[in-house]
Amino acid sequence: MDTNLYLQKILNWLLTSGLHILLILVFTLIALKISKMLSKRLVNLVVRQKEDVEFQKRTQTLVSIVWHAASLGILLVAAMMVLKEFGVEIGPMLAAAGIVGLAVGFGAQSLVKDVISGFFILLEDQIRVGDVVQIAGKGGLVEKISLKTTILRDLSGNVHYVPNGQIDVVTNMTKEFSRYIFDIGVAYREDVDEVMEVIKEVDEELRNDPNFKDDILEPIEIMGLDQFANSAVIIRARTTTKPIQQWRVGREFNRRLKKKFDEKNIQIPFPHLTLYMGEDKQGQAPPLRVLKEEK
Repeated sequence: MDTNLYLQKILNWLLTSGLHILLILVFTLIALKISKMLSKRLVNLVVRQKEDVEFQKRTQTLVSIVWHAASLGILLVAAMMVLKEFGVEIGPMLAAAGIVGLAVGFGAQSLVKDVISGFFILLEDQIRVGDVVQIAGKGGLVEKISLKTTILRDLSGNVHYVPNGQIDVVTNMTKEFSRYIFDIGVAYREDVDEVMEVIKEVDEELRNDPNFKDDILEPIEIMGLDQFANSAVIIRARTTTKPIQQWRVGREFNRRLKKKFDEKNIQIPFPHLTLYMGEDKQGQAPPLRVLKEEK
């Protein structure tokens, strides 16, 4: 008799709470599949698909992050519902979890800020591995990006670990293309138009060089005479190159321009100094003695 009663209770539980648990598990699996699909569509809608292997890898990373976050929420809700079917009071558990979460939140504010900032840096494609950037007062080549930290290596080989939460402004010098600015100073005696023609000539030679032509995207853009300096007139120009190639192209252009100026006797000025010997109250200046040595 006791056995029959026990079996009857089990059967009743299976037909009520057991069925509810089964439905919860089925709906949980469905919700997980839907969340994965929606996460992928949401991220793809925001970042837009591009024919770029690195960009596609980044998209998959973001999809994984969003899906895991959604999955965690779904599983927590499902677990609470299953515990309730087993007769466990979830009210005290929710209260305890809220207190623990609040304490952890206060203790990990910077971590949460870093992770959120890192997520949006990845989402908006602000930085990629291999870019040259300036962030948080540091500049260098991006070696690694994670949700928490961006790692840079500067020209001297120093490695900088920058928490993403400290990044408020990103200056990316190598996104899609790069530019090099030339401030070319020549003496006041020189013909500015002639100097500009020489600049164009050097640029054309550089663009026809097999070692550089693939790195230069456009002919040099001469903006004109930019300023009258103390001992020179400054002509400003800029060249457009592939990412990270601007410094290589710019240095070679400067080298060739110097040689061309020398060939055409175009003077690159240097600061001039005027000596003033001073005067006494009678308006007389002391003599300036110059010693001449015979060689």
